[in-house]
Amino acid sequence: MDKTFYSIFKTFFKVGTLLLGGGYVILPLLTSELVDKKKWITSDELCEYYALGASLPGIIAANVAIFTGKKLLGTKGAIAATVGMIFPAFLAIVLLASILSELVKNPTVQNVFWGVGIGVIALLFLAVKEMWNKAVVDKFSFIVYLVCVLLALWGKIPLALIIISALVVGIIYQVYEDKKKNFKPDDNGSKE
Repeated sequence: MDKTFYSIFKTFFKVGTLLLGGGYVILPLLTSELVDKKKWITSDELCEYYALGASLPGIIAANVAIFTGKKLLGTKGAIAATVGMIFPAFLAIVLLASILSELVKNPTVQNVFWGVGIGVIALLFLAVKEMWNKAVVDKFSFIVYLVCVLLALWGKIPLALIIISALVVGIIYQVYEDKKKNFKPDDNGSKE
């Protein structure tokens, strides 16, 4: 599919229009649009962009849009993707700000928001499932995951510190694994 400024903007505008519930529900939507339909990026790349976007300050959806747009068309692509992602929310806020207080009191609207909330839960489940399949791939990653969940549930350690610690542990483990792969004893049993 053609990766022009307009096509990137249009794709991310579509995702931004459907994005209800924040950045955690973006993964299934972007997987559908960018990986399955347009084949602009791979599922692994999207998961990496999502993990980076969640680790950085700011809106996860905008961060993912920046990384993806940059890969597709450089700086122009990053701008197109980011504007496309945030423009629907901007329009909705501007258009609904004056009538929002009255609109929220309407029982029908409350029922619609309840239904949207259920949909968000389903999208969150899909996002967690997608990240689980990409991130928890062996015994070590499962142990890191379990420790992080327990520390987060304990509530005494800031989540940012848990994330940074998991990152450091992952880097140390990968360096250790790389060194272990490069260590090959020769026929006499000594190092080469």
